Amino acid sequence: MSSIEFNQRKKVLLLFCGGTIVMEEREDGSLNVPADKESAIEILKNIEPRLSQIAEYEIEYIANIDSTNITPAEWDKIIISIKKNYKNYDGFVITHGTDTMAYTASALSLAIKELGKPIILTGAQIPGSKMESDARRNLINSFRVATMELAGVFIVFDERIILGARATKASESRLDAFQSVNGEDAGEIKMDITIKQWVKKRKKEKHDIEIMPGFEPDIFVYTLSPGCDPSDLSFLIQNKKIKGIIIRGYGTGNIPYGFETFFRKAKARGLPVVVCSQCLYGRTMMGIYDVGKKILELGGIEGYDQSLETLCVKLMWALKHFPEKVKEIIHTNFVGELTI
Repeated sequence: MSSIEFNQRKKVLLLFCGGTIVMEEREDGSLNVPADKESAIEILKNIEPRLSQIAEYEIEYIANIDSTNITPAEWDKIIISIKKNYKNYDGFVITHGTDTMAYTASALSLAIKELGKPIILTGAQIPGSKMESDARRNLINSFRVATMELAGVFIVFDERIILGARATKASESRLDAFQSVNGEDAGEIKMDITIKQWVKKRKKEKHDIEIMPGFEPDIFVYTLSPGCDPSDLSFLIQNKKIKGIIIRGYGTGNIPYGFETFFRKAKARGLPVVVCSQCLYGRTMMGIYDVGKKILELGGIEGYDQSLETLCVKLMWALKHFPEKVKEIIHTNFVGELTI
């Protein structure tokens, strides 16, 4: 690992998406987004008024919502904004709720091509208006990382710098809420910021990005449990709105006997079914056991070691842009999200 200094004179665009970082506490103790975008952005600015000492920055409003309500429409707004502003800024910071942050990070990772600058997602577990909040630290460190000599989509949270397409939210309450799935963190924040040697470096030459926004939202994720009845999934075959399915199998991607008919019907309908492991740090190796091998023979698509968030977004993106090449897209490593 190497310590990398940040340039205080770089320009950063802060894309505002709401989230806990700006939420207000009601009388009943519940948290809610501010009533209007002006007050929400004012709360954000007041978390640390000295951010301009790290980099010149401007704020662009995307949404003022709880990230539970994030949809692909917001992903597209972020992607299009980054494309529009790409040449004018050295880095991008996105303030975002934690619940779906890893999904958004995966969406940006897939839909933005030739990225030569850092895009940093961050937020808070505790609202920024509270004295004990983690918002100030996360926001400052995100600006620091956004000015460094690296490129890619990352989540900066607590002491971790995580590759966006390898991130998952592992805790609802810990301040180090995010972890890397089946890979090491991209960096670490202590007194200094250190970045792993494998992380892609910032492009020095002038360049632009290509974008492919657009995600098919009608997918279905099903988790196996002992004794589950395969016929329960027959409605997925009949529902023409459903365009793709992810099944969270056991261990290495094992599916109980009895699901063969479902997979045959899905294949006949042209409905892609991706299989991943229920294990947080698991990977599919479906050829090892007969219960997995049979599903591969019937058209099941292995998810290998990709996170559930990345597989969901990748399936949505593939269905929108490459519906005839879903398996190929799922098995393509675009930004380090996959090891076969």
